Amino acid sequence: MTYRPTAGQLPERAAIPVSYMWDLSHICPSWEEWQGSYRELDAEIEAFKSRQGTLASGPETLLEAFRAMDRMGVLSYRVWYYASLRYDEDQRNNEINARRQQVQILFAREHQASSWFNPELLAIPLETIREWMERHTPLALYRFAIEALFHEQEHVLDEQGERLLSYAARSSSVSHESYAALTTADMKPPTIALGAGDQIALSYGQYRAILETNRNQADRATAYRAFHQIYADNRNTYAALYNGVLQRDWFHARARGYKSTLEAALHGNNIPTSVVETLIKVTKEGVAPLRRYHRLRRHVLGVDNYKLFDVSVPLVEHDARYTYDEVMPWIVDSVAGLGAEYQQHVRDAFSGRWIDVFENTGKRSGAYSAPVYGTHPYMLLNFNETLDAVFTLAHEMGHSMHTLLAHRAQPFVYAGYTIFVAEVPSTLNEALFLDFMLERADTAEQRAVLLQHAIDSIASTFYTQVMFADFELQAHRLVEQDQPITAEVLSTIYRGLLREYYGDVLDEEPLSAMTWARIPHFFSTPYYVYQYATCFASTARLMQDLRPPDDGTRVDGVERYLALLRAGGSGYPMDLLRTAGVDLSQPHTVRAVASELDGLVSKLESALNS
Repeated sequence: MTYRPTAGQLPERAAIPVSYMWDLSHICPSWEEWQGSYRELDAEIEAFKSRQGTLASGPETLLEAFRAMDRMGVLSYRVWYYASLRYDEDQRNNEINARRQQVQILFAREHQASSWFNPELLAIPLETIREWMERHTPLALYRFAIEALFHEQEHVLDEQGERLLSYAARSSSVSHESYAALTTADMKPPTIALGAGDQIALSYGQYRAILETNRNQADRATAYRAFHQIYADNRNTYAALYNGVLQRDWFHARARGYKSTLEAALHGNNIPTSVVETLIKVTKEGVAPLRRYHRLRRHVLGVDNYKLFDVSVPLVEHDARYTYDEVMPWIVDSVAGLGAEYQQHVRDAFSGRWIDVFENTGKRSGAYSAPVYGTHPYMLLNFNETLDAVFTLAHEMGHSMHTLLAHRAQPFVYAGYTIFVAEVPSTLNEALFLDFMLERADTAEQRAVLLQHAIDSIASTFYTQVMFADFELQAHRLVEQDQPITAEVLSTIYRGLLREYYGDVLDEEPLSAMTWARIPHFFSTPYYVYQYATCFASTARLMQDLRPPDDGTRVDGVERYLALLRAGGSGYPMDLLRTAGVDLSQPHTVRAVASELDGLVSKLESALNS
């Protein structure tokens, strides 16, 4: 039986059929099993301490230390994700939250227990270790990990320094955890009245649904203002929390001898800071197509004032709903070009209950794919039957397939991938799904809806994320310059960016300056968002080889792309992308996105006029 969420109502979790919930028993069958894994990890951590002072003994000893770290890593995935995913089902559950915190405390102990490893390894001459790898081939598995560590040598502290930084690990997540508590667990969605008389509990999912489907501007304004007022009412708390993030990042950067927080964030992946700086500069130079699109939207919508709550509603009357059950086979069919094996993995995700589908009271907002090592990835959704929700499903499926292929192809040490590559498979899956849907479209109206989605994807995944990255960089640089961080300072930065990117096509809405406070990435993973943009540019390049007819070009493109996914973290991300045919060091890669947007806007104009 097909389950469909009821508009305007937020169900308790027990009301949702179990077939639409993830099955976490593949991680741990029970909390008792979880407790056993927790104790096992605890014992491994204690045992690891005894290895201190042994690494220089020879290749066998070093190999065993690496293998012990792998065992701790595998166990860490299990104990963290079982507790974390269970908590995300209902973040009001304090008992499970306590278990999450228990894991975080254990991770801090793990960090402390292993803080000696890198300094001790770096004390051994690299040439000696290379000689060991030549004559003791099992150790050669860790060649890239070892040489990557030596790449960071100048920023690794001595044993005492690393130990001191490990003590700070427990406090590093406080700002993020506080933000999550304030924004999810303690937030009470306001109830708003819409023009038709409906009373809506304004969860994040309902807020997005109104902005993306409700054609009454007054209703969109009501939802937008009510939602952002929550953040405005707590502006000083959010500013204090974000200042905590900024100060933490600057502390760690200075402690390790980096010139800036940006350098600290990029150096480990061997990415020059110029990549981000050029991305922001070139994107700002190419905002004309973005403004052209919004001028078209303003004209078509016929509104006197065009504001941020108007940028997502469809330009044509096409308020279609898409049930989860009907879109599942579409997702499978859309990736046919990537091969039968890839398709089967997608089918397994649907049939094997890898996905938690619908919103419920207390459930974490948004969507993600959790890379659970030792089993399969899990996906959290808040599916609301909008077109955006369908593409979000395609997006997270791309992440999950990346995880699955990398985990199966690589040993644990390289099974994870960097965030610099992470958004390539997700945005590429969206591009494939768009192509699939455009082929099925048989009216100008349907084409217009899909073209708008493609344009909106560029606007949100590229331009908006670059704007977010611009905000992060400006905020971090203020801290680096010993400047104060207040709610007004942060809102002034954001207000200025809206003017730079949108120009006069967008009428100012005072509450829009508070947008910074509702972006979880700012508080959880600083310097993450720019990678949505670089990955989008990478996807555009890869799709050039995936779209041709079934000839050698496409076949080679598919093979290179799947090899990129299977590579996991076995090389530096820019090197892996170059192997797949993408060079992100060149400004023309960024400029190509603006050109693509300009072409799509022209096609949309034609569809709207036909």
